[in-house]
Amino acid sequence: MATESDSKTSDGPLNRWASRSIRNPERTYRAMFYVAAIFFIVTTMFPFYWLIVLALTPNNEILNGIGLVPEGFNVYAFVEVFQQVPFHFYMLNSFILATVTTVIVLFIASFAGYVFGRLEFPGRGVLMLLILAISYFPPAAFVVPLFDIFTGNSPIVVPFTEIALFTPPRLINTPAAMVLPFSALFLPLSIFVLTTFYGQIPDGLEDAARVEGTTRIGALFRVIIPLSAPGVATAGVLTFISVYNEYFFSQIMALGNDYTQWSPLVGGILSYQTQYTTSFNLFAAASIIGVLPVAILVIVAQERIVSGLTAGALKE
Repeated sequence: MATESDSKTSDGPLNRWASRSIRNPERTYRAMFYVAAIFFIVTTMFPFYWLIVLALTPNNEILNGIGLVPEGFNVYAFVEVFQQVPFHFYMLNSFILATVTTVIVLFIASFAGYVFGRLEFPGRGVLMLLILAISYFPPAAFVVPLFDIFTGNSPIVVPFTEIALFTPPRLINTPAAMVLPFSALFLPLSIFVLTTFYGQIPDGLEDAARVEGTTRIGALFRVIIPLSAPGVATAGVLTFISVYNEYFFSQIMALGNDYTQWSPLVGGILSYQTQYTTSFNLFAAASIIGVLPVAILVIVAQERIVSGLTAGALKE
């Protein structure tokens, strides 16, 4: 007859682990958290570490194959990035395009979010779905008509006639050719985010401001937006990062990788690849330099969002 000790020894490691997990679930949850955290950190930080390895390794060593440790310590690559190509102008182009687009998107989305979040009117849900449907379309679907309009080759005509009202100005190689599509593409997400936050503000706070003589617009900028700072910061950061990293529209509307034609950051990074040579170390060094402003912005915005969410809850 098998004893209790014999039954324990006959259990496999999986059964023993399951028994310990049932007896001490907190230890299991802690172990699962550490495993998930380590996996997330490794998969997230390894590409950035690999960029550092490529940037510090001379280009001829990269072509011969490298390991997980840099072959040499070529810090001069971070200086050569600005010597071969005016990389700071490409960064400035992306920063200007992202800043202008973010301001436009937040300004329009604030009014739209107030209307959808705080006002009742027929067809509000259907109209919101139509706005969100814009973000479902791939950006490539808008390239041909927008390019045709921005080149000034398609006059605006009266519907069902051939009477031309006016011919749009030529916007190719100008910031407007990129800011306008960016604003239209990233506006639906910002409207959705701000609608959610604006709708959570108690009506009593806005009513108190209205009693004091403030208009709806005044209440929006003096009460609603300050109390919705986490949502505004979230929408602004998402828009800024998306535009800062955008390349599809920029490559088409800028007609080249010249910074004088408002080519963005990615265009500057690709400038280190010529017909006959590819400087992988400069690729990596330029990518690291280009991501630093966004990383700083995310760190600052994260503190703002956390402080806003933990400042206290509003209740009617």
